[in-house]
Amino acid sequence: MTDWIVAALLLVGSGLMLVAALGLVRMPDLLCRMHATTKAGALGGGLMVAAVAVYFDDPGVVTRAVAIVIFIILTAPVAAHIVGRAAYFVGVELWSHTVLDELKGRYDADTHTLRSSDSEKQD
Repeated sequence: MTDWIVAALLLVGSGLMLVAALGLVRMPDLLCRMHATTKAGALGGGLMVAAVAVYFDDPGVVTRAVAIVIFIILTAPVAAHIVGRAAYFVGVELWSHTVLDELKGRYDADTHTLRSSDSEKQD
């Protein structure tokens, strides 16, 4: 029964990694690509590490696997946010069909500061 669980986790995890790779190739701009790769890649990697934990069934391996999954879940979105924000600030073009650009007009390129919506209400 364990082999079936491991096989299922590996298949779903590798399928999600494939979806992340396809998203990297097919999405129109950097922000969409990062969204696809971060979400599917983090979940796919987490499922593959979970398969390793189930297969070995050792407390040491399970502890390390849980630590790895927590690390992936905590760092992947933060890294994507930082890269996306940096790309926006250096002028990477958004997709032509982007509907809403919430940062437009709030970023001062000279001082590298971002005005919040609270400061606009006070003005």
